[in-house]
Amino acid sequence: MGSKRNTKLEALLAEYGYTHQQLAEAVNRTAENLHGTPANCTDRHVRRWIAGDVQWPWTRYLLPLQHIFGRSSEDMGFVPRKSSRVPPLPRRSAPVKERHTMPRREFIAFGLVAALGLDHIPSAGRLGSSDVERIRVIVPALYKYDHAMGGGALHDVATEALHRVQSAVNRCTYGDRVERLLYSVMGDLAASAGWFAYDAGRQANATDLYNQALQAGMLAGDGMLQARVWSNLAMQARLLHRDKEALRIGRAAVETRQAKSDPWLMSLLHCRQAVGHARTGDRTRAQRSLARAETAYDRAQGHPAAWLSFLTPAELTGLAGAAHHALGQHRRAERLTASALEMLEPRFERNRVYYTVQHAQALLDNGDIEHAATQAGEAVSLAGRVQSTRVQDKLKDLRQHLQRHANVPAAAEFLEQARQMGA
Repeated sequence: MGSKRNTKLEALLAEYGYTHQQLAEAVNRTAENLHGTPANCTDRHVRRWIAGDVQWPWTRYLLPLQHIFGRSSEDMGFVPRKSSRVPPLPRRSAPVKERHTMPRREFIAFGLVAALGLDHIPSAGRLGSSDVERIRVIVPALYKYDHAMGGGALHDVATEALHRVQSAVNRCTYGDRVERLLYSVMGDLAASAGWFAYDAGRQANATDLYNQALQAGMLAGDGMLQARVWSNLAMQARLLHRDKEALRIGRAAVETRQAKSDPWLMSLLHCRQAVGHARTGDRTRAQRSLARAETAYDRAQGHPAAWLSFLTPAELTGLAGAAHHALGQHRRAERLTASALEMLEPRFERNRVYYTVQHAQALLDNGDIEHAATQAGEAVSLAGRVQSTRVQDKLKDLRQHLQRHANVPAAAEFLEQARQMGA
């Protein structure tokens, strides 16, 4: 009979934000505090405990683990043998959970490599269409995490998946049809990894990945993939304050045959163009693009591609709010963004933080400092759950704007809250 995986211990690592290596180091530190000597624990020990290869660790490991998690050995998923001496649970205060972004991100990446089956991507032999389909499902799975946590948690694992697929393309054999499919799925992964890098603030990495996606899209003859990348490049140019360049790239994407045949994509492109026109002060074109986005969305049927799954009525309304805000129509922007937040589904946690900040900024620009500070406080409370440098930068800008109103009690209260939370 095979080993039974220790899911209780695995869940504790996730809850406390430990990687395998970090837990091993914590065991050694705790052992040294308890006994004067480290336990010589390594990440290999932790992996074997989780895999169930070792169901009852040595006491020199169990006692530190009990101190770290404040749980009995059995509550940590270990199974004693008849001859095992069960250490008593130490009397101590509740453990302090580690909530550092980097350890959490590393743990998520490590767990997703296994959960997504990246280890099973072939590195030799002949590939068929079934192999491609197993790879293709990686992207929809990644986007479910992206909506909740942001790209900072996913860039590394998406890049790792891309490298493994690139290795398969270079080392395996396959026919012409499978070759095109492989390049298409490889481009899908590259574009996704590029988006996660963009959201994580790694713009040089994002540009490189987008270029890889464009090349793969051309080799696959996948026009939809190419249009998607152009759309993301336009958004990146706007983030970098190259508004006219963003509009030119977006216009090229709108004119593609693929965009014209996909209402979901066309709706998104027109929304983003609306924001671009608004940022350059062209009210007429901004309003025209918003109207075209609504028309295209009304024609959309079925379900969009995974990367477009965020495109809901809430998103369209939020983008319209962003356009009106850029035009200086702050009252209209506030109402639209508030409506977007009401419609936004719970699964879109990152976007909820984003639009809460947008709502606060619109309120502030409209002179409603107290309500703006309340919304800003809500954004700070939510922001700890997502890993998006793009969102954090937006929140940082809002905080600087509220700093100018530090004499207002509500603003001062928010600034103190943000200081205490390290926002």
